[in-house]
Amino acid sequence: MSPHVTGRRRIHRCVAAAAPLAVLAALATAGPATAGTASRTAHVTRTATLGDIPLGAFSNSLLPGTVDDDRGVDLGGIGSDIYPAGREGEFWTVTDRGPNGQIKVDGAKRRTFPVPGFDPAIVRIRVSGKTVKVLGAIPLTTSSGKPVTGLSNQAGRDEAPYSYDARTPLSYNPNGLDTEGLVRADEGTFWLVDEYGPSLVHVSARGKVLTRYVPAGLHLTGADYPVVEALPAVLLHRKTNRGFEGLAQLPGGDLVMAVQSPLSLPDTAAGEGSRTARLLRFSPKRKAVTAEYAYRFDPVGVVDPGEDDTSELKISSVVAVGGDRLLVEERTDRAARLQAVRLGRASDILGSRWDDDATTPSLEQLADPAAAGVPVLPKRLVVDLGEVAGVPGKIEGVARVDHTTLALVNDNDFGMTDGAGAFDAQGRLVDSGVETTLTYVRLPRNW
Repeated sequence: MSPHVTGRRRIHRCVAAAAPLAVLAALATAGPATAGTASRTAHVTRTATLGDIPLGAFSNSLLPGTVDDDRGVDLGGIGSDIYPAGREGEFWTVTDRGPNGQIKVDGAKRRTFPVPGFDPAIVRIRVSGKTVKVLGAIPLTTSSGKPVTGLSNQAGRDEAPYSYDARTPLSYNPNGLDTEGLVRADEGTFWLVDEYGPSLVHVSARGKVLTRYVPAGLHLTGADYPVVEALPAVLLHRKTNRGFEGLAQLPGGDLVMAVQSPLSLPDTAAGEGSRTARLLRFSPKRKAVTAEYAYRFDPVGVVDPGEDDTSELKISSVVAVGGDRLLVEERTDRAARLQAVRLGRASDILGSRWDDDATTPSLEQLADPAAAGVPVLPKRLVVDLGEVAGVPGKIEGVARVDHTTLALVNDNDFGMTDGAGAFDAQGRLVDSGVETTLTYVRLPRNW
């Protein structure tokens, strides 16, 4: 018997008797410096953990009947990003596409969706003592009010979706979103980024998709919301499951999107071995990309000592810190470093030959882009989070609380692991034990 069975029965009785927001509140009652210099003066000041909330109860309180079996999975994955909600200790967070994993069948990996009815959601939380409490949630829906789901969009481009045991194929869904970055606009709408397209998604204050901006030439058909091909076609070369991951909102309202990994340009091998990723600037007023920047990762062994696989490098968060300045989080699953960059006009490569997929060598193939004349963004290390005691792994969300304080949140992958052992013989989750944790980190005053 699951150790959470008693709690689950009590929670399900609450779901039957309460309105969605009241339910969610009740459910969450559980709960230039060198690396060495920056990290010695940075320290954790507070941590809080999200309690166990059955995923079915969470989902069905928002959109009744969407999840008939959560397979013992609790709410998680809300650490895909974090954004201040305007009150002390309160934040907006966002889930990704939901519980998913990989299982090898006949030597090939298959992408599993154990709870295919799960709908990505924007979740408002409050830090209360050592507990993260859910105050409310907004499901993402199509123009006609249907759940977008987190399922793969296009056969031949996205991973084929399968059931929890990787045996039964599931249907593709052009509405599906693998949401990651999140910001809230002044008028109350939200902007999100998605890994599938990759895409930039504008949603209403109630979660309805208003417009999904995708790369030119994607040809996504059948979606139940407006789809506009307004992003550079070169983004069609995004690595599978490595589309947009970070999103920041500059003081003037412009958005900055980060591609999680180098593009697979001209091929997979080039992307796997590259250390050059791309950031794009988007104007909501003009509804267009207005600039593009080349961002250069540090060597993987510098970011994560002991790691030698360059393809493990990722950008998971970008945070506006005033003017055209950003913090960029470059990480592996075990380590992360925050770099300060400034988006100058001289660094803009939009519309250059580096956006032409016929250019040889490609931007991603250059061993030293700066030496080849590419205006790579200059950066300065602010903090090596891998050297700050108390910071969990797989940090995907970073928010600025004040000048010297950051709020970090990890992605716990809904307690899932890869492989056939992720679920027991009855099809119930074998929980990894990794919790969703929000961590406050104090930076040096002069960072």
